[in-house]
Amino acid sequence: MKHARGALLLILALAGTAQAEPLPGASVESLLAAAREHSPDVRMVRLEAEAARERIQPAGALPDPVLRVELENITRNGSQGATLDPSRTGDTKYTLMQPLPFWGKRDLKRDVAAAEATQAEGRAADTWSEVASRIKTLYAQYWLTGQSLQLTRENIELTRRLEQIAQARYTGGLAAQQDAIRAQLERSAMDAELVGMESEFHHLMVFLNAMLARPSGAALAEPAVLRPVPARLDEASLNARLLANNPQLAIEAARVGGAEKSRDLAYRNRYPDFTLGVAPMQVQNRVDAWSLMLEMNLPLQQGTRRSQERESERMLEAAAARQEALGHRLRGDLTAALSNLDGARATEQISRNRLLPQAELTFKSALAGYETGKVDFATLLDAQRQIRNAKLALLRAQASQQLRLAEIERLLGEDL
Repeated sequence: MKHARGALLLILALAGTAQAEPLPGASVESLLAAAREHSPDVRMVRLEAEAARERIQPAGALPDPVLRVELENITRNGSQGATLDPSRTGDTKYTLMQPLPFWGKRDLKRDVAAAEATQAEGRAADTWSEVASRIKTLYAQYWLTGQSLQLTRENIELTRRLEQIAQARYTGGLAAQQDAIRAQLERSAMDAELVGMESEFHHLMVFLNAMLARPSGAALAEPAVLRPVPARLDEASLNARLLANNPQLAIEAARVGGAEKSRDLAYRNRYPDFTLGVAPMQVQNRVDAWSLMLEMNLPLQQGTRRSQERESERMLEAAAARQEALGHRLRGDLTAALSNLDGARATEQISRNRLLPQAELTFKSALAGYETGKVDFATLLDAQRQIRNAKLALLRAQASQQLRLAEIERLLGEDL
């Protein structure tokens, strides 16, 4: 009985632990951790990179040897029926041959395969960077929509209170009934806007679940916090990090390296490959002769080889040009993202330190004036809208900084 009670308590404790496991979504870090573990896109490119690494060793390996068996005079000059028994034929020749590529070709083929594996690893890093950037972008929108929902609900409640004030003044003969009707219209408009926001919030949850390979209707935690944005970013140091760590540039660098090795291999194909062989000869039940063989191909098709060499040169030049063009484009994108980040930061400061305090003062003044009959209700509603617009501008500026930060980190290939 005691053991059964202990087992039951253990099961309940494990169930409670499983239930207490937090849902992803409260922070972008929780979403990234889930994506790193469950994203099929990330898993796919990792497996492809592993497969590419497995191709390096075979690329430089020697070809398999060849064994040839030749049975000669299988009828013994017509004295017997045809036979495949080596001891009853005239003689049997066993030839073991090993193809040998010219010196250096195997190393170059191995280097080409290694460059392709590096490209695959770069694609894996680039895919993760893209997935992470997408999640960061979706989370910023998820957070903004959640905060906007909360703000809209607060404004609906505020409008309800304003409606009560207008109704009380109308009852006391201090205001027109139109004021209460205006408040009702304002609240109805915000109710309709709230429905659209809730729909967008649900869509963002579906998109995030798709990124995490979760069911579309799976629950996510409410977005709680944003990542801190670095106070100051130096463009020169970020450019250096971009050139060193950007996965796309790493892919292009590996492509250039592979093109160089392919060019060297094309030039090395001017030289012949060899085949070495040894052949013991069996007569009846004994081996009484040995022979050695050296075979080589004759690279006489020089026109074909020159075309292949020119092709490899052009491919190398194209890879270098692609790498250079990508570097210029990425540096331009980084400059634009930094500029946009500075603009969003400035907008946040203006909204926080100027627009919002001014809107709050305007609303307090309008509310006091309306209660004393000095201000009409339309002015009061307009002051309320100004507060809401200022708060929305603040939220959008904060979300915009997260979007710009995600762009910068996507370009760098790492988190700041």
